Amino acid sequence: MQRILSYFFSSILLVVLLAGCGEQATTTASSSSVATQQTFQWKMVTSWPKNFPGLGVAPEKFAAMVGEMSDGRLTIQVYGAGELVPGFEVFDAVSQGTVQMGHSGSYYWKGKIPASPIFGAIPFGMTATELNAWLHHGGGLELWQELYKPFGIIPLAGGNSGAQFAGWFKKEINSMADLEGLKMRIPGLGGEVLKRAGAIPVTLTGGEIFSSLQSGAIDATEWVGPYNDLAFGFYQAAEYYYSSIWHEPGTGLEFLINEKALSALPKDLQKIIEVAARAVNEDTLDEYNARNNAAMQTLIEKHNVQMRTLPESVLAGLKAHTDEVINEQVAADKDFARVWQSYSEFMASIRQYHDTTLKQYLNNR
Repeated sequence: MQRILSYFFSSILLVVLLAGCGEQATTTASSSSVATQQTFQWKMVTSWPKNFPGLGVAPEKFAAMVGEMSDGRLTIQVYGAGELVPGFEVFDAVSQGTVQMGHSGSYYWKGKIPASPIFGAIPFGMTATELNAWLHHGGGLELWQELYKPFGIIPLAGGNSGAQFAGWFKKEINSMADLEGLKMRIPGLGGEVLKRAGAIPVTLTGGEIFSSLQSGAIDATEWVGPYNDLAFGFYQAAEYYYSSIWHEPGTGLEFLINEKALSALPKDLQKIIEVAARAVNEDTLDEYNARNNAAMQTLIEKHNVQMRTLPESVLAGLKAHTDEVINEQVAADKDFARVWQSYSEFMASIRQYHDTTLKQYLNNR
């Protein structure tokens, strides 16, 4: 009996020791794995003032989200326009690998890629929700990434500022004749349309607009809408604020990612970037929808801004010029034609559905 008990306790001791060794080995292996995990430090440049409401906050939220989800394995330092590179050099900085990421608007690159404005905003085109639907479920994102690939860049939707106001003017706009000779800050295809109407489109970064408007270097400007326009104080430099939406009915922003930098990341970090971009894309639109009306009321009630709407004849004229510009772009560039076909077919389909549903509901409400 004594010998049996001795074997019994010896066996128990052996099991405990083996279990302890196994746990120690597992713990050691786990600790070793954590210790050897590689960390990455990225830089992101933007076309906006640092931490500017909406536009400038979006990349900051993205960086914070990626840092938290990766448990610090990927950290991203965000730079505002001019801090590391000028706002209009974001594309080149990412393409050349000077930085790993950028945050901007696709219409700034129409000189390099004529079809790029389609992924941001088209005059009299799709709304924010319609644009997002095309990008993520209608083939738009695939076309976008195909066009940027020769530049070593992978684009992702990076937010949407929603429907943009026609802008701030130093004089009233009562007819198409009032647009002739008008110097207006307006990028993308909207600028091309105004040029066709006799105006002089000027491209400026956000930080340059107020001083140019105040000094008379420009006669008018569009920017975003009440939320951002209030922050820039445009009411101090221009008297007439036109709400009529035409040039940017739903303005998509973009994350620009250096392809080589992304491919160097582990698969889980690549996925974190994709998921964080998708989250920020929706969150930015939510923020603008939540803030615009309160800002508009502040402009009206506190700063005595008189809201105006463009005459129907002016909107009809701008629409006619828009059709001319798009037809010319389609004829001149095969990539523009290909992307436009996808965009316009999707817009026709979703417009039919929204006319049957949302449009009727909004009228009924």
